[in-house]
Amino acid sequence: MALDPSPSPVPTVRSRPGGRLRPLIAGIIALGMVSIVWQFTQFSRRSSFSPSWDRDLAPLVMQGGDPYIRALMRTISASESNSSQPYSILYGGDHFQDLSQHPDRCVPIVTGINEGDCTTAAGRYQFIASTWEEKAAFYHPQPSNFFFWHRYSFEPEYQDQVVYRWLNDPQAWGVDIAALLREGKIQEVLRILSPTWTSLGDGIESNDMTELLPQIYQELLQQELENRK
Repeated sequence: MALDPSPSPVPTVRSRPGGRLRPLIAGIIALGMVSIVWQFTQFSRRSSFSPSWDRDLAPLVMQGGDPYIRALMRTISASESNSSQPYSILYGGDHFQDLSQHPDRCVPIVTGINEGDCTTAAGRYQFIASTWEEKAAFYHPQPSNFFFWHRYSFEPEYQDQVVYRWLNDPQAWGVDIAALLREGKIQEVLRILSPTWTSLGDGIESNDMTELLPQIYQELLQQELENRK
């Protein structure tokens, strides 16, 4: 047996490679597995909470906030998702049941210049899946993390919260939307938002509600101001 040409003057005891690390590694793995199970349970939990109202222009689920922005959000949904259950509506009028995440269901477009394509537009504000992921990454108040993957609940409260924070972000629009609303410039605001929500006018998907939106906004604003008192 070959000898160490430069033996240490102090005898050493060599443990098996990794011997001391194994309990630590096992503990880390066990903790990781617990985390995976918990995250999977959260991911698998389905939410069927989709409030329904007997009247049009449903109130927001979100509580509090600027009444001018709140009225604008309800105005957007008046043309985008005018339904007694706006939070669970798909493009075309059908509804989905699982609000734990964006449904990401591509529904065929049957009219307009995009006829023959499909859209994943869903919820009160008709978010397409990619836009929801993009905006939720900035504005969602409670993302659920699964290692390096973020999951964003699509429940009504969070649909409202994401849009509210987005509309309140001057950097997102290049202008202060709330300030314009307080100056009575609803037409200008609708024009600014129309590339995003194309039924607001100056877009490609105007509908029967489009021309009425400034009037609808004023009525909803009065409601929101009254509710704030």
